[in-house]
Amino acid sequence: MAILEHAGRRGRRLTHLVLRLLAAAGLAVDAAVHARLADQYDAVGDSITQGTLFRAEAAAASLAVVLVLFWRHRAGDLFAWAVAASGLGALLLYRYVDVGALGPLPNMHEPVWFGDKTLAAWAEGVATAALTVLLLDNRRRRI
Repeated sequence: MAILEHAGRRGRRLTHLVLRLLAAAGLAVDAAVHARLADQYDAVGDSITQGTLFRAEAAAASLAVVLVLFWRHRAGDLFAWAVAASGLGALLLYRYVDVGALGPLPNMHEPVWFGDKTLAAWAEGVATAALTVLLLDNRRRRI
């Protein structure tokens, strides 16, 4: 049984639109926060800095926004889900666990909450939740 089966065709399309807009908004906030903070983290790390990783997250989240809004295909939704979920997972991991440096990746442990980190966590969570519902709707186009 489809998650959105109870809704009529118009209701289902409207629900998908709302979910896409929520996902895109969350990903856009994620991209903006990471882009804004990147230069503050350029000193963390040697070959690959935390600032570089923040710029990569901002770029991936920006691409995900475009895919969610304009490509509207399961593969794009999967990419966007992976960006949002991995961003949230990394944020929570490095907030609560001192992983240390992993190969060329710097030690990104930061055991505090501050405004931008909280905003990014909420944005990534909203995007992940919205994309999860879209992906679980079994009436959608298959890859």
